[in-house]
Amino acid sequence: MIVGILKEIKAEENRVSMTPAGVEIMEESGHTMLVETKAGIGSGFSDDAYSNIGAEIVATPKEIFDRADMVMHVKEPLPPEYDLIREGQIVFTYLHLAAFETLTNVLIKSGSVNIAYETIQKEDGSLPLLTPMSEVAGKMAIQEGTKYLEMTMGGQGVLLSGVPGVDPGNVLIIGGGVVGINAAKVACGLGAKVYILDTDLDRLRYLSDVMPSNCFPIMSTPAQIRRLVQFADLTVGGVLIPGAKAPCLITREMLKTMRKGSVLVDVSVDQGGCFETTRATTHDDPIYVVDGVVHYCVANMPGAVPKTSTVALTNATLPYAVEIANKGWKKAMQENPEIKLGANVVNGKVTYAGVADAFGMDYTPIDTLL
Repeated sequence: MIVGILKEIKAEENRVSMTPAGVEIMEESGHTMLVETKAGIGSGFSDDAYSNIGAEIVATPKEIFDRADMVMHVKEPLPPEYDLIREGQIVFTYLHLAAFETLTNVLIKSGSVNIAYETIQKEDGSLPLLTPMSEVAGKMAIQEGTKYLEMTMGGQGVLLSGVPGVDPGNVLIIGGGVVGINAAKVACGLGAKVYILDTDLDRLRYLSDVMPSNCFPIMSTPAQIRRLVQFADLTVGGVLIPGAKAPCLITREMLKTMRKGSVLVDVSVDQGGCFETTRATTHDDPIYVVDGVVHYCVANMPGAVPKTSTVALTNATLPYAVEIANKGWKKAMQENPEIKLGANVVNGKVTYAGVADAFGMDYTPIDTLL
């Protein structure tokens, strides 16, 4: 199979979908690898690093789309790429289609085979290709939130750790999954008082066992959220319904009860966000203020730390990319139910229920196309 590695064009997105080491493994499996020029620069990988292990460096994305059987991105295709996607071409990347109706319609019209990193799912319910970036984003949520709590950055001037004789800051984390636990680890390590909410009692028991004494796992209810946001210096939204739009958990009315200069970080922004006032921002222009509350809603947070993120992402995606390339998408889905769950839009049909539900579209089970 001919596989193309595209340069990211989303604002301030410095990751690349595959390291040179990953490309080498793909080639050893018998595949021809095309890499768009300068695709790896932001992650510290030169064109020579790819060409020296046998990849062909390609000048334009159009040539990659024209030649490749499968194209790989980190982020979703953007408007300049819409007309380049071919019928039958495999697009393997993060898609987050439940938050992007226009892109969903583009992919339906193209007749392409779209496999989303974020909905590939193991039997135990874990999301192996979302996990590494959720780990990065969870840790970054506290790092960024702490920065924007500084008064010079628009915040109220609170140091989360406190100092001797001064109370630490309060952190509210909504969602006890991968994002939540990684955010909690960093916040607890700073010494903040951390409340982490989830609706799964077994998950709360687990968090109670593994987290330090300054972390308080609590059952998530609307009443608890309304109560805790009033005292939170930093609130992190880390809820996820695989492949579907994130639920709205903090309303505009709740903002009026929050401390002026407190910070909201919405890691769920890729799936539409879990705050009513969420709108996607970029690393160039990361924050905005509503009712005196600072919002940080960057849609590609791990793109700011690409030297970590790219290696972590390749570690997770490479086995699936090899399998799809070795077997073709149909056989790979027939033999691996994890990959089958990654099918979002295939041959003009919406094949993931969460995407169809988000836009009231017809849903076609992927099994009918295999």
